[in-house]
Amino acid sequence: MADLKIHRAETLGEATYDTPLKEKIGRFYAGEAVACHDRTKELSALKSINDIEYFELAGPREKLFFNPKDVTVGIVTCGGLCPGLNDVIRALTFCSLESYGVKRVLGFKYGYEGLVAKYYHYPIELTTDNTDEIHEKGGTILKSSRGRQDDDEIINTLVHYGVDILFTIGGDGTQRGCRDIVRKLKERNLPISVVGIPKTIDNDISLIQRSFGFETAVESTWDIITNAHNEARAYRNGVGLVNLMGRESGWIAASAALSNSAVNFCLVPEVPFDLHGPNGFLEVLERRLKRKEHAVVVVAEGAGQQHFKKKKGATDKSGNKRLEDIGDLMNDEINAHFAKKGMEVNVKYFDPSYNIRSRRANANDSMYCLRLGNNAVHAAMAGCTNMIVGLHHDRLVHLPIPMIGESKTIDPHGWFWQTVLQATHQPASMVN
Repeated sequence: MADLKIHRAETLGEATYDTPLKEKIGRFYAGEAVACHDRTKELSALKSINDIEYFELAGPREKLFFNPKDVTVGIVTCGGLCPGLNDVIRALTFCSLESYGVKRVLGFKYGYEGLVAKYYHYPIELTTDNTDEIHEKGGTILKSSRGRQDDDEIINTLVHYGVDILFTIGGDGTQRGCRDIVRKLKERNLPISVVGIPKTIDNDISLIQRSFGFETAVESTWDIITNAHNEARAYRNGVGLVNLMGRESGWIAASAALSNSAVNFCLVPEVPFDLHGPNGFLEVLERRLKRKEHAVVVVAEGAGQQHFKKKKGATDKSGNKRLEDIGDLMNDEINAHFAKKGMEVNVKYFDPSYNIRSRRANANDSMYCLRLGNNAVHAAMAGCTNMIVGLHHDRLVHLPIPMIGESKTIDPHGWFWQTVLQATHQPASMVN
């Protein structure tokens, strides 16, 4: 195993303490790894089998960096809501307290704000009693916020409360913050582990097969799309227009279209489309209505942004560019197009994003959150830092944060999008 090219998580130092899990589990995973790539097109450039790269497998380690009875754990949730946040908090708390017997677990409220003294967000102590039923509810009991805070002030708070391990539950902005906190900790020579649990309802983190909450989000679109279909069929030239999440990638919209075959058009950020002209969306929609008298359109929130005037430098607190409302634009453009043609149209607009984000996780996502939380604790107790736990090739692995690249997007020429085209029967291109 020593000769394999394994991308290992950073560690705080030598692990010397015996794990209290020795009597509970019969196997430990140090040294095992999962190949980074598994397709011939990715492996064909390699000169030899020895050039294959790997990620280390997640799981409990036999030796720990921290002595559990001395450990204080901190947990923070950042960014937008996502099904499963409370499940992850519960898993981190239960695994830390019951499996490892740590001294205490602190929940810092309102994201990174809770780690800055001037906001006066005092932490709450998390126990197996006050987190026992939180997985039955959506949202996050720790509340959330967006935006970065001063790294030195964050570290001062960690030191003040004696935090040895900080778990950050959030998206790419949160994990970039995690990386910067680790850099400052190194400068100050402080042995605090920082481990991320990646959160994005859009399922767009590179290297990660599936993010928690995504499956719940797709499942919850089924009834919404069915209702949009019922509305569309109930009126002459009815159009059920559904606006779903997906800032830079259309995984939710495309997966929703595949899960519910009532969808006739799926518009995603990765595939540009024109509104007007002979091949534009509106003309194609008109032909569909003349033939079938109804249509269901699913559009991801980041689709069609080229149809708006650019706002230079307009970003939210997390540094993400602000999006214009494509759902409202599509609603207005459809009505205007058919009014100009003197043709009746009845658009029913659905925007269920907050309804989806705030619901509790389904059974499969809840199970996934438990595994993510447990394995994040295993990694941190062994002294790993500057990493996230994620699913890669159906295995949970340690992913060094510096390796997380650009967002994972749909390949317009790949099999997944081709399946969407087959399901919806929309044109492969709606560009003039």
